[in-house]
Order: sequence, then C-alpha cells, then structure tokens
Amino acid sequence: MDIFSIFTLCGGLAFFLYGMIVMSAGLEKIAGGRMEKMLEKITSNPVKALILGAGITMAVQSSSAVTVMLVGFVNSGIMKLSQAIGVIMGSNIGTTITSWILSLSGIQSDNFFIRLLKPESFTPILALIGVIMIMTSKNNMSRRKNVGTFLLGFSVLMFGMGLMSSAMSPLADDPRFSHVLTMFSNPIFGLMVGMIVTAVIQSSAASVGMLQALSMTGSVSYAMAVPIIVGQNIGTCITAVLSSIGVNTNARRVAVVHVAFNVLGALIFLPIYEFGHYFITYPFKEAINPFGIAVVHSIFNVVTTLILFPFAKLLEKLALVVIKDNKDEAEVIIDERLLLTPSFAINRCYKVTATMAKVTRDTLVMSVRMLKQYNPKVAEVINKNEVLIDKYQDTLESFLQKLSGRELSDEDSNKISQLILSISDFEKIADHAIHILNIANKMHRKDWKLSPETIEELKHVVNAVKEVFDITVNAFVAHDLESAYHVEPLEQVVDDIAYIAKKNHIKRVKKDKSHIKRGFVYAEILNDLERISDHCSNIATNIIQSIYSSIPKHILKNKLKEADNGEFQLQVDEFRGKYGVEPISIG
Repeated sequence: MDIFSIFTLCGGLAFFLYGMIVMSAGLEKIAGGRMEKMLEKITSNPVKALILGAGITMAVQSSSAVTVMLVGFVNSGIMKLSQAIGVIMGSNIGTTITSWILSLSGIQSDNFFIRLLKPESFTPILALIGVIMIMTSKNNMSRRKNVGTFLLGFSVLMFGMGLMSSAMSPLADDPRFSHVLTMFSNPIFGLMVGMIVTAVIQSSAASVGMLQALSMTGSVSYAMAVPIIVGQNIGTCITAVLSSIGVNTNARRVAVVHVAFNVLGALIFLPIYEFGHYFITYPFKEAINPFGIAVVHSIFNVVTTLILFPFAKLLEKLALVVIKDNKDEAEVIIDERLLLTPSFAINRCYKVTATMAKVTRDTLVMSVRMLKQYNPKVAEVINKNEVLIDKYQDTLESFLQKLSGRELSDEDSNKISQLILSISDFEKIADHAIHILNIANKMHRKDWKLSPETIEELKHVVNAVKEVFDITVNAFVAHDLESAYHVEPLEQVVDDIAYIAKKNHIKRVKKDKSHIKRGFVYAEILNDLERISDHCSNIATNIIQSIYSSIPKHILKNKLKEADNGEFQLQVDEFRGKYGVEPISIG
C-alpha cells in the first residue's frame, strides 16, 4: 500500500462522510419535521420510546445526530431524562441499518440480478436520477429536490465506500499488514482502536464502513472484528459528550446515560463473546466479510439493549449520582442545538413565544390594577416580568435570525417572519403595561384620584382590552384562525369605547378646570390601552397572514374591514352590545 492508496483511502472517507451528511439532510427535509414532532409527543412509555428511537435513527442514518437532538430537547425542557433513555437505546438499534446497507458492497456473484444489488451497479443510476430531480426542481425546497438530494447523498456515500475498498485491496497481499493485524488478536487493543477511530471521525457508521471495506481484503477475522465493533459503539459517544458542554444538568445526564449504556454493553458482551467459544462453536478465526460485520453489529446492539432495557431506571439513577443537581443554573429559553432541526426549532419558538405572551398578559393585568391601588411589591414583580419579556424577545429574535440563514422551505421562512413580528408586538404590549405602571406610580406619589365617572368608563376599556388580548393569546397558542378573526372587530370596539371616553372627559374638563392635570394622565392611559389593542390586531393579522401569505398585511386588514363583509360587521355589533357602545356617527 503506497502513499497514493492512502490518499485514495482519505478521499473515500471524505466522500463517505459528506454523502452521509447530504443523505441525512435530504431525509430530514423529506420528513418535514414530522420526526421531531413525534419525539416531542413521546410519552413516558419506554417501549414506545425505544421503537421511536430506532425508527428515527434509521431515517436520519445517524445515532449521533439523534443524541445531539436529545441533548437539545432535554436542555430546553422539552423532554425529561427518563424519556430520553428509551430513545437512546432505540437509536443504538436503529444505527445498525447503515451497516446492512453498506454490506451490499460485499456481494459477489455473476448472476445478473444479484449483480444489480451491488452498489457500483445501481448507485450511478441513482446519482443521475438525483441530479436530474435537483436540476428540474423549480422550488428550492420542493419534495422533488429533497428526494434528489437524498439519492445523490446515498450515491456519494457508496462511492466513498468503493474508494475505501479499492484503496485497501492491496493490503491483502502485504505481509507487513498481516503482521499489524496480529496486534488485533488482543481484544483490548481492538476495542481501543475501534473507540479511538470512531471518536476522531465522530461517526460510528463511517467507522463500521471502514471496517467493512477492510474486511474485503479477507485478512480480518471474527476475533479481530468483534472487539473493534464494540469499541466503535463506545467511540460514538464522543459526539454526545461534546454536545453536553455548556448545557444544563439534565442535558449532561443524557450524555452520561449514552456513555454508560455503551460501556456497560461492552463489559457485558465482550467477555461473553471471548469465552463463549469454549461452550459454543462459532467461526472465531474465520475471515469476516461486510455481511458478517453487519450481523455482529446488529447482534451486539440488540442483545445489549435487551439486557439493559429493564434497568433503564437504574441508568437514570446513575446519571443523577454522577451529575449532581445545580440549583444556581440559569433557565435555558431555547437551545441552539435545535438549529439542526429547523421545523422543530420553529415549533419550539412558537411555544416559547406563547409563554412570553402569557407573562405579558399577567403583566398587563397587574399594571391596570395598580391604577386602583398602588402596591410597591406588585410593582417589583411587574418590573421583573418586563426584564424577562425583554430576555425572551432578545433570545428568540437572535435564534430566529440564525435559523433564517438555514436552508428552509417557503412555509418555514414565512413562519419565521410572522413569529418575529408577533414577538415584537408582544414586547411592545409589555412596554405599554410598564408605562401604565409608571402612571400609577405617579398618581400614587401625587395622591391623584380619578373621578367615579372616569373609573367607570375606564373599566369598560380595560375589560374590552383584556378580552381582545385573551382572544389574541388563545389564537396564537392554538394557531386558531377562527379566534384570530374575532380580534379585529373587538379592536374596533375598543377604539369606539376609548373615543367616547375621551369625548366625555373633554366635557368634564370644560365644566371643572381641576380635571385638567389628571386629564392628561387619563388620556395617556387610554392611548396605552388603544395601542395594546392595535398590537393585538397586528398579531391576529400575522396569524391570518400565515394562511394568506401572498397578501400584504395592510391590504389584509382592509379586507377584513370592508363594508360588504357582513360577518365582520355582525361581530362588531355583537361586541358593541356587550360593552354598551352605540355606533359612532360622523358629522
């Protein structure tokens, strides 16, 4: 084996890894976020978690990617550690599908139909089909392009496997290589090599592929291969360990469980295999081929999972002992690891924004109550809420900006735009609530009191604004179009009530000049409440626009208010009746 064979081997590994990345990306886009949503809905049933973990890993072709995803989920509080354990075990089974696909490269036959199963026979056709599908795709994120990307990625992966095999073929007749292989007769050495190589390239699939390519030389026995395969499973944990740096306590425990599961599996399986030949006859010294490696890889992962699955609770307790609770760690609003799964990341952003909206609603209610009776302790809570809301806004907008730089579907891009706009509106509502608090503080310091008539009018405006905000939050959380359509009619009624209140107040000021100073304060409160209602209208329009994305917001709002829109006018009249508001005549 000369220097050029080493170059070919490195190039083959590069093609293999790149092909896997491209293929996984294509599969994820074809799934359209469904896999992530399934993970989110996972129950505490460990069997379901096991099956789901295996299925998702088969789909994305990477147990490392699934584990990184789990670290992000647990770090964000989406999933509990107990739920993640079953998925981790399932992912170890799911990753074996890759070795079965790669074992096709070891098929040897002159039969036409069997030869068709060899990757070098069918992958060129798949690559051509993939390129045609990508080039003829009009939409940058269409299903056709995603399928084409998957086919091309798979073809590149198998081409890389072929390059590695051809680079290693001269080793079959190299006596120096035979001498090196004698070192692998020591199972501990084989375990270490499998672990280190996999940790360096951070892909057990690529490491298994390299071993399968090496096995085609006919120089690797079962006794040599099995410890390497066991070591590969331990080495793949490095991705989870690296991903757990800088995350919260529970997320670090995911990495501990992953490492513990694979190490315990090795400690159980390897001794059984090494001493089992004294009791059971198996091809200990015979040469192994790619198919045999796939069989051993599957047996190891399935057997260790079956043995350790009943002890999942003990693995959780072990993680709790190794990683102690940290009471001082800050809450994670959203984990940047979720950028790896855009569809799920957007869904998570909706939920975090919904939490932000509920905090904003509480802040508004408390601020309005302060107008009646000021309480310094409540004021402190309101100010803390405002800081939290600002933190939500900064974190979400920064995350969404990063997410928008990824390759997204038109639907996901539209969702991000609507989210950013809605987050801004919720934050501005909180600003108006803080302004109302400041007014309440000023009235408290100057000992100003609102007149009974003013208080009665203000009740109507506040109740209407609370209702429009509640409808808006419910529409946003449930993404309920029907509720969103109710916002604009009520917003118009809020404007009517505020207009009448201002008009009545001007009359009172004309009769009694002592109302002038307090009148400015009252006008400011009404303006804040009107602005809050306007922002609710913006959020509701964003929800509606997510369906009618081609219509600009101002045109959509006008369409909702058109004179011939009988449903809109009916809702306006209904809300006017509820709040005792007569239609306002102009002129």
